[in-house]
Amino acid sequence: MKYAAARGTKDILPEEASLWQFVEETGREVFELYNYKEIRTPIFESTDLFTRSIGSTTDIVKKEMYTFPDRKGRSLTLRPEETAPVVRAGLENNLISPDQLIKLYYLGPMFRYERPQAGRQRQFHQAGIEAFGSADPMLDAEVIQLSVKLFEKIGLKDLEVDINSVGDKKCQPLYREAIQKYFKENIKHMCDDCKERFELNPLRILDCKEAPCQKYIEKAPAAIDYLCAECKMHFEQVVRWLDGLEIRYRINDRLVRGLDYYTRTAFEVVSKQLGAQNAVCGGGRYDDLVEELGGKPTPAIGFAIGLERVIEIVKQLQITNYELRIVDLFIATIGDRAREFGFKLLADARNKGISSDMDYLGKSLKAQMKSADRLGAKHVYIIGDEELKKRLAVLKNMKTAEQKEVAFDKLEEELKHA
Repeated sequence: MKYAAARGTKDILPEEASLWQFVEETGREVFELYNYKEIRTPIFESTDLFTRSIGSTTDIVKKEMYTFPDRKGRSLTLRPEETAPVVRAGLENNLISPDQLIKLYYLGPMFRYERPQAGRQRQFHQAGIEAFGSADPMLDAEVIQLSVKLFEKIGLKDLEVDINSVGDKKCQPLYREAIQKYFKENIKHMCDDCKERFELNPLRILDCKEAPCQKYIEKAPAAIDYLCAECKMHFEQVVRWLDGLEIRYRINDRLVRGLDYYTRTAFEVVSKQLGAQNAVCGGGRYDDLVEELGGKPTPAIGFAIGLERVIEIVKQLQITNYELRIVDLFIATIGDRAREFGFKLLADARNKGISSDMDYLGKSLKAQMKSADRLGAKHVYIIGDEELKKRLAVLKNMKTAEQKEVAFDKLEEELKHA
């Protein structure tokens, strides 16, 4: 029987792994530039953590979570997103408190039962940040600036931020009432999911991507028109700080996020290079979530990036500002004595930090040279019996085809200057 990867999962093969490493390392570099520290949480959590935080009427909870009982009948769920687990970990380990700022970042796999398509899998990977302890609009602007800086460093251009405010506990009920009143006349013409959302959580209607529903959603009341004085002032200050940072933004008064815990600032980073499917990142404030999950009232903000999406974009745009991991040195040998010496030389090179390899299949010299070429080796060091006597061998530059004799004890120095 021949096995295949489960639907919605994908093998990341060696030639693509270098691109993944570039994106992940760029993320770590930029996150740490802004003083975010890495956190790693378990891949599964109590199901209640997600139903309580994300919202029981969201598509994620209703349709997309991988939920299963353990051997004692407790309901567990593979994490569909990472904000709630980070909050849980922060509270459990006393990292989060209302009177101090803590900045955390993460990278790792998430799981949602979605229809697989380019850049979207059922096991997918996210990178993201979470900042706890400050309600300052300046922090909102910093988080947005960080996301833009990350994509610019990866190589994306023509970036713009879509931004909105979805209000807070004081003004959201008024907006929810306005939305329900507006859709009451139109809901009969909309999809079944929207009809269900209308009864359970009318704000989720704004999430619908179905074409027949869009014409009604486009004319729906805007959250920004129902903001209380505090939320309005907060949003105006965020926009002012973005102006100061010279970040391009567009106020999108229909923008909502797909999770119920968002408050005030909601944003997406979009690239005009990508056409219709142009969002590369999404996030916002969730000032009530820490308290909702058992902590003291603590403001918070963050964002998440779908790495599969970013990888597809980098390939689509043919961005090449990263290096493939290749072998610096391939040791080719002729004869048993040379092979034995080459093996010791290989270990010595690796101990000195030189990426190295050799043949383990007993191939001819010609075949070994072909192997080195396939590996993309920068140099080949060719050792035979004569070379052992002279204590030097031929070093070939595989790019220029230049060859020179180099003594065994001078190899490291020669490679450093090559």
